[in-house]
Amino acid sequence: MEKNKIYYVDAASSKDGDGSKEMPFKRINDAARIAEPGDEIVVAPGVYREYVCPKFGGTKDKPVVYRSQKPLGAVITGSEEVKDWKKYKGNVYIKRIDNGVFGSYNPYITEVYGDWYFAPTIRHTGAVVFNDIMMYETATLDECIKGEADIYAWNSEESKLKWYTEQDKASNESIIYANFGGKDPNKENVEILVRRNCFMPARNGVGYITVSGFEIKNAATTWAPPAAYQDGMIGPHWSKGWIIEDCEIYNSRCCGISLGKYRDAENDMYFTYKRVKSPTQMERDAVCRGQYHGWTKENIGHHIIRRCHIHHCEQTGIVGRMGGVFSTIEDCHIHHICNSSQLGGAETAGIKLHAAIDVTIRRNHIHDSIIGIWLDWEAQGARITKNILHDNMRPDGVVGGPGAMFNSDIFIEVGHGPTLIDNNLILSKQSITIPSEGIAVVHNLVLGGFGLINSGVDSIVNGQREPRYTPYHIRHRTEVAGFMTILHGDDRIYNNIFVQTFPQTDKKKTPADADYCLAGTKAFDIFPTYEEWHKPFEAGERPDMGALGEAHFGHLPVWVDGNAYFNGANVYKKESNKFIDKKNKVKVIIERKKDIYSFKTDLYQYLKEFKTGIITTEKLGLAFEPEQKFENTDGTPIIFDSDLNGEHRGISTIPGPFADIDSVNKVRV
Repeated sequence: MEKNKIYYVDAASSKDGDGSKEMPFKRINDAARIAEPGDEIVVAPGVYREYVCPKFGGTKDKPVVYRSQKPLGAVITGSEEVKDWKKYKGNVYIKRIDNGVFGSYNPYITEVYGDWYFAPTIRHTGAVVFNDIMMYETATLDECIKGEADIYAWNSEESKLKWYTEQDKASNESIIYANFGGKDPNKENVEILVRRNCFMPARNGVGYITVSGFEIKNAATTWAPPAAYQDGMIGPHWSKGWIIEDCEIYNSRCCGISLGKYRDAENDMYFTYKRVKSPTQMERDAVCRGQYHGWTKENIGHHIIRRCHIHHCEQTGIVGRMGGVFSTIEDCHIHHICNSSQLGGAETAGIKLHAAIDVTIRRNHIHDSIIGIWLDWEAQGARITKNILHDNMRPDGVVGGPGAMFNSDIFIEVGHGPTLIDNNLILSKQSITIPSEGIAVVHNLVLGGFGLINSGVDSIVNGQREPRYTPYHIRHRTEVAGFMTILHGDDRIYNNIFVQTFPQTDKKKTPADADYCLAGTKAFDIFPTYEEWHKPFEAGERPDMGALGEAHFGHLPVWVDGNAYFNGANVYKKESNKFIDKKNKVKVIIERKKDIYSFKTDLYQYLKEFKTGIITTEKLGLAFEPEQKFENTDGTPIIFDSDLNGEHRGISTIPGPFADIDSVNKVRV
């Protein structure tokens, strides 16, 4: 039986070899063209300026493994160094680049644009990177010369670093002007984004690949909306069983990791190019066409992203439509996503997934992003658990950019559930945004408001309501079981702690708004209890089908119990078992010293003897539309007896993400 092969790669090798230890390849892609199931590619420290395009995948038992010999020692970059800048005017330098360098993809001609892109200013997929900082593109040369701070940028000082591009058609050159803020670029590290991807198959179905320990940076990725081909710096491209682990991934023009959609020529940026059907209809089409393109549990998804450091990407840290089903994202640090506000649209977040069916997002630290976690459509069976989310909001004084989204820690959009949000620290001004149904919010500490309650779903067009119908699926499968608009409600809010922290500066805001920041559960007063909701359906043996129409399209019930409220957090009027502290002013803070974060609170000393019951799958019941339990992805029940740190809860417990006060002191951010 032939042994699995190990191929060696070393950019510093004196000459290109055959991949042996004695004569390593100089380029990773040389190994990627020949590596087969069970083979391993060991990459020595160095900078690899190339696009790695694996030709073959592995199997579940024999993956193809790409491993950096030294953790983060091997750097795969989509950029090239640029030297010999010439002084142009003031702090601005100029460089001419022969377009032949770019081949068939020139990022200084290609625009960031497509479906769901709302920013009025069109940017290019290229960028100038100055000492590892992606500079800000300008629309005019004059703006570049002035070098003024951008009022929309989250980092005002960095936004003074500007660049501008134009084409010289006569010489077939891209001309790049760059304002380096008074520094000489010829004495600094300056690179430009050249390649669209760093590590991604060119075709579907290249599965079971492990990428371990690489630094991956600086790619000229394209805008990645859901009804389109979605690329990123790295991604599995519509396949199964990838593992991306222990990598640092940053400086993507758009997306860092893509778990995205198949390429479909008939439904690719359909609205952008044809416009004759609504973009929402194109999303429904994409779901149904997915079955034709092999979207089944047996073929797609089941990826693992773990222990990765993902930051400074201008659309998303992790994006995916349909291709990320049954996947796990765990123990990652994701931050500074969509902070330049140069790009704007409906696809921006630390994690932005459509159809996160049976996706688990756990133990991640997500902060300083426009939205922390955004699960759009079909978050059926998704679980967001034991994460720490904070500062996913614009800094004070920063204006929202044109076309930019609102802020939130967690945004679940137009899904039918069951979707679990449990044992998290949710600490931003807008905490949980749910224009959805079938959501269970259990054992969290929440500082901000619920948003888009009974809102954010349907449109009024031609004077009439146009419902947004979205799919739900066969339990723990991808096959579509039906479509329905969002009735709102069907939510469970159990055993949480709500602390009023942020002032509501606009008194006209309500929970129907996205940027409502008053903490608590009063937003659910508009929904019936289960008994109130079910009463119309208890008619005699021959119910009048037409007479039940009002009930069929009315709000679904909610369950709210066992929550604790501090600092004036508002309270659901029908909650019977609750704890309200009207006396003490508690503190909940995340402190940062350099790159070290710590969590501190004094609220647990005031909970006193208040106890609640243990929450279980049985207690949560069925999400209404898919008639599916709030359960594990394998269909087994959950007992919520493990807290954020993994500490055990006994036969009774206290609200919030900690089993006891000792567990609070064990938090490691």
